[in-house]
Amino acid sequence: MRTACVIAANVLERLCRIAQAGISTWELDQAAKEFIAEYSARSACYKYKNGRLRFPSYICASVNDEIIHGIGSPNRILKSGDIISFDVSVFYQGFAGDNTRTIAIGNASPDVLKMIQTCEFALQEGIAKAVAGNRVGDISNAIQKCVEAGGYGIVEEFTGHGLGRQLHEEPQIPNYGKAGTGPLLKSGMTLAIEPMITLGSSEISINNDGWTVHTADGLPSCHSEHTVLVTDKGYEILTIPNI
Repeated sequence: MRTACVIAANVLERLCRIAQAGISTWELDQAAKEFIAEYSARSACYKYKNGRLRFPSYICASVNDEIIHGIGSPNRILKSGDIISFDVSVFYQGFAGDNTRTIAIGNASPDVLKMIQTCEFALQEGIAKAVAGNRVGDISNAIQKCVEAGGYGIVEEFTGHGLGRQLHEEPQIPNYGKAGTGPLLKSGMTLAIEPMITLGSSEISINNDGWTVHTADGLPSCHSEHTVLVTDKGYEILTIPNI
């Protein structure tokens, strides 16, 4: 599990380093494919099944108003002022690692940069509650308070989750909720905590491809995620790159 998470973190870090204006999301997806193979891992996204649909990309690369599940395309060329979130999830020797980061390409607007900063801070606030004896609602509430204090929308239809031998396991971890409620956190649990926030309305729409989730008002959104180990003494972030 630790190794799978470090691999996912390294792939994410390498993608963030090469992302720049003029590159397509398809090129970034293909780079991710190569990076993952270098670590003898496999993408947990590629051919992920949702009903009759299978996800066609090796990572999720979501640009601007795309909240999650963006599909790499040779026609989607990044330009200065864009933001992109890379959601990288892998399997290594039967275990999953999952993480996401949103970055700005070139000169993004101050409002958008502040949103990214708030999303990262909300993630850290949620992670700080991932302690044995707390409940899922403590994580959810910490994220909600941070996001709402900044005046941003919270995406309610998608949540964080447990993971281990499967990419998505119980418990679900909403980004809003009441402290002291929900499943009890126990030492040894591994959780993907992932706030998804919007600059405007939290209402969503889903693209005709059946995967890509957009903001309904077309305003930018942000997504941040770490895989975290719950311990008796606190928490440990597993998705830290070592490159």
